[in-house]
This record gives sequence, structure tokens and C-alpha cells, in this order.
Amino acid sequence: MKNRNHGFVRASVAAIILTGFNACGPGENSPKSTFVTIGTGSVTGVYYPVGGAIAKIVNEKHAELGIRASVESTGGSVYNINAVLSGDLEFGIAQSDRQFQAWSGKADWEGKPAKELRGVFSLHPEIVTLVAADDAGIRSLSDLRGKRVNLGNPGSGTRGNAMQVLRAAGIDPESDLQAESLKASDAPKMVQDNRIDAFFFTVGHPSGAILEATSGKRKVRFVPITGMEELLSEHSYYTMATIPKKKLYPMAAGEEDVPSISMVTTVITSERVSEETVYAVTREVFENLDTFQSLHEALGELTRQGMLGGRTAPLHPGAEKYFLEAGLSVP
Repeated sequence: MKNRNHGFVRASVAAIILTGFNACGPGENSPKSTFVTIGTGSVTGVYYPVGGAIAKIVNEKHAELGIRASVESTGGSVYNINAVLSGDLEFGIAQSDRQFQAWSGKADWEGKPAKELRGVFSLHPEIVTLVAADDAGIRSLSDLRGKRVNLGNPGSGTRGNAMQVLRAAGIDPESDLQAESLKASDAPKMVQDNRIDAFFFTVGHPSGAILEATSGKRKVRFVPITGMEELLSEHSYYTMATIPKKKLYPMAAGEEDVPSISMVTTVITSERVSEETVYAVTREVFENLDTFQSLHEALGELTRQGMLGGRTAPLHPGAEKYFLEAGLSVP
């Protein structure tokens, strides 16, 4: 049995509650049972409940599949990719840009392309979101100069996106800001306590952390992320997006929806995970897509064919086997 740190133990307890891990069924203690862990993100983000939704669907078929799935709350995309590559996780959720960087040997994987990485399927869009205290006077990216800004914890997709956006806007994260490196889950409280002025968070909407920030006593607003044409042309995984402020965050300052950029969320694994396991997980999610969509609002617009896009690492043979059987067009 793999050694896990105490943080994982706490996260696993939450996962057990979330996914019905203790539900009994035939073959509960079968030696053929396969245990898989899905790396997610902070408990207030979208990765954690989305990973839980995958685990819930798989665990409901435990008697048939012989697979038990749990979720681990982690630092996000970079951690998940590295843990999948090392074998500490069987599956992970990661931003498509981070998947691209890992496979190509860029950014955190500079000169060390992760050729064991495999794609499974894609999920919801993730929007680069910038939230600022209304009283901080931040109405555009240029207004961030001199402000206390959380860029995200090291190794997170949020931090990577924040750095790219700032540099595209001509802002030096090191010299132009009072930069912080907090986890996204800590940022809403910090802005409400007037300890930071703004924070970046790359996330699917609606987000519990963003709702927390917009519901506090200190009024906050979304800051438009515009002027990113060069960034969009350089990196194909980015696309233009809109934060549905009016529908999802009515308590935030401002009247209009807010422009930004986004990429997609992907499920990843490694070439070492068996074809049978990846096939089973993929099939259960796709064959129960209506149920899967109902488990989190961010999943509501998914389509089976659309979930095959956004991948840059090679497709795992187990996922490809299901897609071909289902008559889906594999890019």
C-alpha cells in the first residue's frame, strides 16, 4: 500500500463521504479489485467536486468493474501531472496548457518532456479570473501595479496563467507588484481581511471560492483581462471567454459580464495505468454523462464529442478503445 501524507488522509476521509466509498457490494475484498486515486485541487475549487463526480460514478459500478476510486485534494495541475508520472496517482485533473507544457518539456518540465503522460478526456472550460477589492481602485490590469496581488501557489495552473497574463500586459510580477503565493482557497479570506487587494484564480464557474469572495462584507469586482491577442496567437490552448457575472455572481460589483481568456480542463493518466482500468473509467463517465453533468454546474455544457478535444499528450489506449467502440471521432 502506498504511503500517503496526513493531508491526503484528511482528503480521503472527505472523499469517502463524497463518493460513498464504504458502500458494500459483491467482490468488496476481491484480490482482483483495483484502487485508483484521482488528483484534484483545493476543496473550494471545481477540480475537487469534479474528481468526486468521476469517483462516484465509478464506485457505483464497483461490483461490476472491480474498481474503487477516491479523490485527493492537491496543489493542482503541476502536482497532479508529476504525481501521475511518478505513479503516486493513477489519474489527475490538469489544465490543457499544463498538459501541453509537460508533454512538450516546457515551463516546469523545461528540457524534460513527460513522454509517459497520456490524455483521457476533457472537461469544462477554465477561465483566468481576476478578482479585486472594489475599494482598491483596480479596474484594469494596469491598475495592479503597486498592489498586493495573489498569483497562486507555486506549481498551480493559476500561477502559470497569471504570470503569462501579466507579462502580456507589460507588467513585471516581481518588480511591479507586491506579489503573494497563496493557495486559491486562502485568497477570498485574505481579500476580505484587507491583507491583499486582488487575486488570480483559473477556475471553472461557478466556483465556491469566488462565491465566498463576492459574498463578503468587503465588496469585490471582476477585472477584465483584455489585450491578450498576442498571447492567444502564441498559445493555441487559450481562447477568449466571458465570466457570467450577472447570472452566477450577482453580489459582485459591476453590472456587466466580464471578458477574459480560458483553456479546458483535462483528465490525465500515464502509460503505466492498465488499458482495462482507463477503458472502464472512461466508459462509465461517457455512458452516464447526464448523471455526471448533474453533479456540478460547471459540467452542464459537456458533449461526448467535445470531451475529446483539448488534449496535447497522446490518448491512452484504454480511452481510445472506448471512443472507437462508441463511434466517436478521435482527433
